[in-house]
Amino acid sequence: MTHPLYETRRDVAPYASVVLANNPNVMTLDGTNTWLLRASGRREAIVVDPGPEDLEHLKVVAAEAGTVVEVLLTHGHWDHSESARTFHEMTGARVRALDPQHRYGGEGLGEGDLIAAAGVEVRVIATPGHTSDSLSFVVDDGENAASVLTGDTILGRGTTVIAHPDGNLGEYLASLERLKAYGDATVLPGHGPELASAGKAAAFYLEHRAQRLQQVRDALGVLGPDASARQVVEHVYTDVPESNWPAAELSVKAQLEYLRSN
Repeated sequence: MTHPLYETRRDVAPYASVVLANNPNVMTLDGTNTWLLRASGRREAIVVDPGPEDLEHLKVVAAEAGTVVEVLLTHGHWDHSESARTFHEMTGARVRALDPQHRYGGEGLGEGDLIAAAGVEVRVIATPGHTSDSLSFVVDDGENAASVLTGDTILGRGTTVIAHPDGNLGEYLASLERLKAYGDATVLPGHGPELASAGKAAAFYLEHRAQRLQQVRDALGVLGPDASARQVVEHVYTDVPESNWPAAELSVKAQLEYLRSN
């Protein structure tokens, strides 16, 4: 989206709408996508990732959702989860997450869980790597093609960060392989626009990671096997603005850990 329309519901699929939070920055792209899931004609909704602690955003999400029956978190990073407690208090809906510190009013959330509410079914798959608690949600209404909500595991634009030390590259690659199997399912990401094919998006990410790993290997050949992550970033990430280098350094630390342990 060239000119993102903040704090306005945008319908993306027959069962999925998004409200874009006004928190753009280097890491969040245009801002955080808060997803509303419900079958056509339903007045209740499941809300995914209420986003940052922004009362205006939460009021819009609550108004557009109607009765909030569940709140799900893809992972615990602040731009997805910071408002979870406030939104729980506003709506009374329980907040479910893999990480216990982000749960409010209810049980946890994890691999294999099925949430049936608001006329849709949401299947939970564990997709660690960006963070250890990252989840993705496969959603459909029984009538239309499925979509997959990927949080920060696959973004709508660019590539994501392996948030070392919590993030793990080996786990991330395995998660991408898992998402690749969803083929033509639409990607509903945590940031950026939706993507037409989970399979193609995951394949692109896997190719990008393979290229970066080779670049890191090559850099170590020049800089020496004990080179620091910062040295590798300065050598490899010349195509990335310096404002993104701190994030790149996290990913390089994960890459170095992966290479040195395999």
